[in-house]
Amino acid sequence: MKTKRLLTCAAVIAASTFGAINAQDPETDNAMSFFITSVGSGDGANLGGLAGADAHCQNLAEAAGSRGKTWRAYLSAHATEEMAAIDARDRIGFGPWYNAKGVEVASTLNALHSDFMNLGKENSLDENGNQVKGRGDSPNEHDILTGSSLAGNAIDDGEDHTCNNWTSNGAGSAQVGHFDRQGGGANPNSWNSAHGSRGCSQANLVATGGAGYFYCFATN
Repeated sequence: MKTKRLLTCAAVIAASTFGAINAQDPETDNAMSFFITSVGSGDGANLGGLAGADAHCQNLAEAAGSRGKTWRAYLSAHATEEMAAIDARDRIGFGPWYNAKGVEVASTLNALHSDFMNLGKENSLDENGNQVKGRGDSPNEHDILTGSSLAGNAIDDGEDHTCNNWTSNGAGSAQVGHFDRQGGGANPNSWNSAHGSRGCSQANLVATGGAGYFYCFATN
């Protein structure tokens, strides 16, 4: 009898452990690890540099309930006398990444920069799980700041594609992607490198078809 009781207890413990392991833990399985910022800096493409943009991602994510994750902005930066160029793709970890509704938007870094990603208007949500206004909506806010090439690298052609490394709200231009993957520009269907903005001020970003939003990815 005692042996039978011990075996029964062991079975219950094993079942409980198995269930706990296989129960969905929102912070380890498909918790949010990608979003478009619901608000920009309010100062055009002046984000306070990469550090300011990262802090904005972190603050928005935590306000939306994310815990235990390190967030980085998907932004490239040009080389200066003090630093080498920084590629957006090198800042965001290796995936997989999920939106606020638990949908996988990309499985790996290479998939993110290929036709095998799952980005677009339906899945490229803000940190609260809301759709961002895109082409056909009023106003159109589909331009997302990236400063990046199609491959996710800094653009090295001698021109400013990052609004002075995200510190300018006046002179310069920012390379933007179309989160809804439609519109105009050299690469209208690109989520990260569709065309350059008209300028770096908030008014110029709006006039181009954006609002100063950018992508945020969790690195862990």
